[in-house]
Amino acid sequence: MSRVGAAQNAAPEKPKVTRILFLLDASGSMMAPWEGQPRWNIARRMLSKMVDSLNSYPNLEVALRVYGHQFPNADKKCDDSRLEVPFAPRNAAAIKKKLAELKAQGNTPITYSLEQSANDFPSDKTSRNVLLLITDGLESCNRDPCAASLALQRKRVFLKPFVIGIGAEREFGKQLECLGQYYNAAEVATFRTVMNDVIAKTLSKTTVSVNLTDANGKPAESNVNLTFVNNVTGQPEYNYVHYRDAQGRADVLDIDALQSYDLVINTVPPVRQANLAITPGKANVLTYKTPQGILVLQSPQLSPNPYGTMRAVIRTPDRATVTANNFGSRQKLLAGNYEVEVLTLPRTVRRLAIKQGQETTVTYAAPGTLNITSDLKGYGSIYQLNDDESQTWIYSLPEGGSSKINLPMQPGAYRLVFRTATSNGSKFTDVRNFSIRSGQTTSVAIFGK
Repeated sequence: MSRVGAAQNAAPEKPKVTRILFLLDASGSMMAPWEGQPRWNIARRMLSKMVDSLNSYPNLEVALRVYGHQFPNADKKCDDSRLEVPFAPRNAAAIKKKLAELKAQGNTPITYSLEQSANDFPSDKTSRNVLLLITDGLESCNRDPCAASLALQRKRVFLKPFVIGIGAEREFGKQLECLGQYYNAAEVATFRTVMNDVIAKTLSKTTVSVNLTDANGKPAESNVNLTFVNNVTGQPEYNYVHYRDAQGRADVLDIDALQSYDLVINTVPPVRQANLAITPGKANVLTYKTPQGILVLQSPQLSPNPYGTMRAVIRTPDRATVTANNFGSRQKLLAGNYEVEVLTLPRTVRRLAIKQGQETTVTYAAPGTLNITSDLKGYGSIYQLNDDESQTWIYSLPEGGSSKINLPMQPGAYRLVFRTATSNGSKFTDVRNFSIRSGQTTSVAIFGK
């Protein structure tokens, strides 16, 4: 006998392929001296050493795209960009050979190169696509590389790029940091360190543990959904239901540190932390205070309840709606102050504090019933009479409706204001005061004048 929907053991997850596209600046300015040698020579030599060191990594493919190398700068070519070595495993020799053949001479079409890189990565949605731009200059074709980078990240062509500015001044970096994670390699030694750091961040394992604590910092909370949102695409990358073991330790979660995240802790209301500080290649521990208590919505003992199913709206003190629940329910809430509006007639509002680990109960008075009888159709409203003798509107009678109305209402003092449809003047308005008591019926008769 088969069972529809029965859970099955998932197959072991296949390791993701990481693809690194080196996007190398070969514009004419790369021939400028840098600590006694042309920048171009240093960049080629270090990139050759880098791909050599990567050649033995499993599940890793690298490729090389170069711009500014096919035409002299005087030609002002804004499409001078070519994928020189496509993606393949262990292709260090091909990249080193190509680097030795190329010369730096042309323009700086960064935006065009970024757009063309979208076609360099294979259409494999499970891979980690990484782009590393090495440049000593800014866009020279009057285009916006930052907008292009952002658009490609949102399309998931590649993760947040790395950008290494070589021989660069600090102001130069301010114009490139919008492209991705920017590094300023003003000295040759720094360039070498930065290259190694980028690769370590790309290939090292990163974990995150999220501690959810009570008001005293004790790890007492758990079983809450954690959503890691890619803050470039706005899409959820990971959803985890928080787990804490018997010793109070939070679960260790694998996470891709090459993306930037906002964390949404889906308590009620949610807690959001923008731009998580995650160190790639490390075991990161994040701690947030999320003390919670329980709101109990409890109806009075009535059988049957004249209101039927009763609901309440829960809001923050600034009137932002948190949730709406039926009476008879229990709702976990972050500790704090709330306004609970019970949808009785008239509405009943309670202002209360939810405290860590405690239950707070909200109920409402048992209603009475207003019975309106009339031999005439007309227009009218019901008002609640306040202690200061003012009145507050709570209900409008249905225009041209039934001549008999039964309304469950909260105990209190009220006023009915009514004019028949056939009367020919406001002076014929009928005003009646009445009271409602729990469990009792109050009848109000309306007759024409």
